Amino acid sequence: MSSSSSSMLQKFLSVCIFVALFIAVVLGMGPNLSSRLIGVGESIWAGYAQDLRTDPVLPDCDLQELKERQKVCTESPKKKTTGDPFADEDPFADEDPFADPSDKPLIKPKADPFADPVQRPAKDPFAEEEKDPFSDKPAVASVNCKALQSLTERCAIHQTQFEKINARITAPVRTFRSVEGALGNLAKFPFWKHLLVLLTLLGGTAVTWIREHISLRNPESKIEHQISQSLQFVVHALWAYSSWADYQVQLASSATPEHIGIPILWYIGFLVLCAVNLKHLIEVPSFLKEGTSLSRILMTIPLYVYMGLIAGAWFLIGEGHPSGQAIYLHKFIQHPTIYIGIGLYIWAGMLFATTRIARLAFGILLPWGLPIGILAWLTVVLAAFPTAYSGASGIFVIAAGAVIFEQLRLSGASKRMALSATAMSGSLGVVLAPCLVVVLVAVLNKQVTTDELFSKGLWVFALTAVLLLAAFLWRNKEPLTMTPDEDAWEQSKGSLLKLRPYVILITAILLGYGFILNTWVNEQTAALILPVIFLVLVVVERWKIRRQFPDEADQRKLIPVLMEATSESSTHIGALLSLMAASVALGGVVERAEVMSYFPSDFGSPVVAMTALVFIMVLVGMTMDALGAVVLVSVTLAKVAYDNGIDPVHFWMMVLVAFELGYLTPPVALNHLLAKQVIGAEANLDDDDVEGFWLRNEHLWLPMLVMGTALLIVAYLPFFYYK
Repeated sequence: MSSSSSSMLQKFLSVCIFVALFIAVVLGMGPNLSSRLIGVGESIWAGYAQDLRTDPVLPDCDLQELKERQKVCTESPKKKTTGDPFADEDPFADEDPFADPSDKPLIKPKADPFADPVQRPAKDPFAEEEKDPFSDKPAVASVNCKALQSLTERCAIHQTQFEKINARITAPVRTFRSVEGALGNLAKFPFWKHLLVLLTLLGGTAVTWIREHISLRNPESKIEHQISQSLQFVVHALWAYSSWADYQVQLASSATPEHIGIPILWYIGFLVLCAVNLKHLIEVPSFLKEGTSLSRILMTIPLYVYMGLIAGAWFLIGEGHPSGQAIYLHKFIQHPTIYIGIGLYIWAGMLFATTRIARLAFGILLPWGLPIGILAWLTVVLAAFPTAYSGASGIFVIAAGAVIFEQLRLSGASKRMALSATAMSGSLGVVLAPCLVVVLVAVLNKQVTTDELFSKGLWVFALTAVLLLAAFLWRNKEPLTMTPDEDAWEQSKGSLLKLRPYVILITAILLGYGFILNTWVNEQTAALILPVIFLVLVVVERWKIRRQFPDEADQRKLIPVLMEATSESSTHIGALLSLMAASVALGGVVERAEVMSYFPSDFGSPVVAMTALVFIMVLVGMTMDALGAVVLVSVTLAKVAYDNGIDPVHFWMMVLVAFELGYLTPPVALNHLLAKQVIGAEANLDDDDVEGFWLRNEHLWLPMLVMGTALLIVAYLPFFYYK
């Protein structure tokens, strides 16, 4: 395929992902917008929510007919001319008391309660029957006036209400409720799982097309490329086969499938990925060299491939269960808004990278000549707060890592210092409110609450911040003195003034969401609000740059900027979601193989149990994403900790810190891999003239030292404190 055709395909995928993400933002705000519009309608037309949202139902009673029937009740009854009104009625009062008894009429017998009801005349529910058992004529019915009057009154009320409501449904009301109803239908959107599947497959196609799946090394030789693509083909084929088997199982099931189309979507998407792998195997890039080594081959295989191969072998060979991986793909999409939110965070980060905000923010600090260690520390600490909203450290590294690395390098930081800060930029914020990982822990474990976790998380954040400052100051190679420029204040003031419009616009958007839509930024809404904020900023900035800043280096129009940001997002979304989907399947293998059953349930003391759990948690952090790891630990090892006397809050604080250490620890070091992926060629350290093992790997062991020390303190200090 020619380069122009390849570029067209990438643009097509970018447009598709842009549309998918934009739809997710609109649909995600549907419930809030619908409820807010109902409130607006209620404030304009009293009783809108109860009476005017739908057409009133015409009463099923006939008021005119009831009034006609009620006329008999208005006729005056005949009065007796004689007799005591309080005397008992005597049926023989008019008879001659001296007459022959045989001439007196017989006493009327009582009605037979066991008579055949078929022989009785039909009853009028509003009539009282007077029967003569010896008469050939049917009984005369008299109207039950009280019941008829009650029915007539109720019918009149319903009729009046119907007419009043119908009169209030004017043309403006109909127009308003049609808009409100359409948005209400968006709130009931039933295809979130389908949207997540499409987003994962579109992103997977984009990242597979440009060969940038997450791996320890990028292929540089033909044999590395061929082995990597061949194994990717195998994993995609296994997933496709499992999805087809799952589809057949659902067809054969007597139960009605919930989403029969999802296995077909997976199946078609994985076949497309197989086709991309075949194309890469046939058309080997010309720039690849010859020769390699076994270690390099193993490092060039993407991480998700290892997980997919292990899960595929287990379900096909170990269990003979072809649809096993597809079942865990269903679990992956069980909470679609969480993983779609990851895509939205990444998109927001890529849009943020196209703006001047980061450069202007660094422009406030740079004129004051802060030591590089202090500047890097401030960057990581301040990055903790947006990390808390993004939900996981890896997501923030992808979203903002490139900007952080670039600005630190422009400030004079070495590559290794900048890489250390970039990899750790998301590590300090995972214990702060309103981090989604902590919320998930509280949801899955009734022994802890978010308030308890976030309150202790502040202490953990302070601890890691102090340790990081000490480490950066220790490794700082410059004097710990400030060397401000002569006009430092003027430069900082200029940057602040340039940032002012951004701050005003962001504040206005947040207040608009809050007061107009009654939607404030929290862990549920941040993924929906942040992309809108940065979309607006990009639009306004492009408009202002081309009209008011002719000296600005980047003079591109709006559409190319949006497409570039979305194209970058698509590859990162595909790489991360592919890894997460495979991670869920790998967690299924661990669960079904009952690996944790080999883990002792009673260690004799909390300290010994904590030691074993620390080791396991770091390993879990090295191999699984945060959300999947929390689910796995909650259903397996959490009970072991509780049963061995470890306080639940203490245990989960240790788990979160251990996960972050795992994300920074080789051989995987996921946060470093993500940082290198978003930074690109600038992250290559091979050309640096640095001697010695420790200096060459300073960007690895320095974050490990900080988080490892924090882990030991968090894991063991509480035992002495509570003792």
